[in-house]
Amino acid sequence: MKKTLSILAAAALLLCGCGQDRDQILKVYNWSDYIDESVIPEFEEWYHEQTGETVRVIYQTFDVNETMLSKIEKGQEDYDVVCPSDYIIERMLQSDLLLPIDRDFGDTPNYIDANLAPYIRACFDKMVGKPGQNANDYAVGYMWGTTGLLYNAKYVTDEEASSWDILRNPKFADKIFIKDSARDVFSQVIIYLRQDDLKSGKVTLDELMLDSSDEAMAAVEAFMRQVKPLVAGWEADFGKDQMTQERGWISLNWSGDGVWAIEEAAEVGVDLRYSLPKEGFTVWFDGWVIPKYAKNVKAAKYWINFMSRPDIVIRNVEETGYVSVSGAPEVLEAFTDEEYDPINLTYFFGPQADSACVNPVLYPDRADIERSTQEHDWGARTPQLVEMWSRVKGESANAMTGIVIGVAILAALGFALYKRFASKRRGGKKRRR
Repeated sequence: MKKTLSILAAAALLLCGCGQDRDQILKVYNWSDYIDESVIPEFEEWYHEQTGETVRVIYQTFDVNETMLSKIEKGQEDYDVVCPSDYIIERMLQSDLLLPIDRDFGDTPNYIDANLAPYIRACFDKMVGKPGQNANDYAVGYMWGTTGLLYNAKYVTDEEASSWDILRNPKFADKIFIKDSARDVFSQVIIYLRQDDLKSGKVTLDELMLDSSDEAMAAVEAFMRQVKPLVAGWEADFGKDQMTQERGWISLNWSGDGVWAIEEAAEVGVDLRYSLPKEGFTVWFDGWVIPKYAKNVKAAKYWINFMSRPDIVIRNVEETGYVSVSGAPEVLEAFTDEEYDPINLTYFFGPQADSACVNPVLYPDRADIERSTQEHDWGARTPQLVEMWSRVKGESANAMTGIVIGVAILAALGFALYKRFASKRRGGKKRRR
């Protein structure tokens, strides 16, 4: 219902906006279910308080990175602020599609730089743009997470789930779900396959993420051909539901989906856990950018600043279930829960967070994060990645996949209604990597 109202409101604003100056309109393009929509009218009021100017937000959503990018590339839409994923930010930088984000807000505090976690800033430093470009000048992080293994502790031991090799263990035939995401799968598998080189220092995790060679592609494809006969389904969003219903025992998944599934499964007595394999894993980011075709750059930068304000951060996290890039002390305090064992989050929140009691699925311990790296855009090599992935999955799904998809569709209809009315959504954004 909330999404329907949002769409209707956007349509109404588009109609009435014909008689309104464009500099009084802010066009925001964000992922579905990725904000507490009550903050939107609050931004309009806050913007007027800070600048003395009026602005009306037209808020629209997308479910696929490439859909958003296509509109920006063709100049078909004059969005003022959008929220792409990490590799798309790189692609936009390399294509000169972004404007730098000015941090001068006059008398208004700069919440962006005051609260951004140092770990996130360092990761954005590593994004690949054109020579001389730094992603931190063109993008401000919004949410982040990890890629790992969601597993059922009734059937899978912690030791088995500690390695990516579990994906080709015949013991779990027809109980494995894999994200239909070539980039995420490739990255985890190549980390596993290059363990000897990583341990010997022949290559680093960061260097490995820049390897799009034919040799690397062939190695990952060979590994995935061993995995394919064991896969119950290649999925974009239904895998977490299958895990909560014990139709799957292992799922290559994202941390946001993992938390959602763990909490939902606990309500029906199913013990799901999330592992970050010992060989290494990747982290992902989404961030706010201002496209070069933006018409209201001033309001766009104020929007990004507002979204970085600690109280707004907390509300968006509580609504969506994802983890903000904010390292503000108020955020740490808001999500401290003594039911969790203390972990070291100094890399994210600073020295005071050496024994923080938070959900380790959302905020990994420092020892875990040191085994992580980040993915990059493949540029001209992207078609080769897509082709490899198509070969791995094959032209047609196996029989079990068809059955699972059919059951998933029926189950999802009922379960979606249940979630809509009985519980708050805690993750599961449909990310297209």
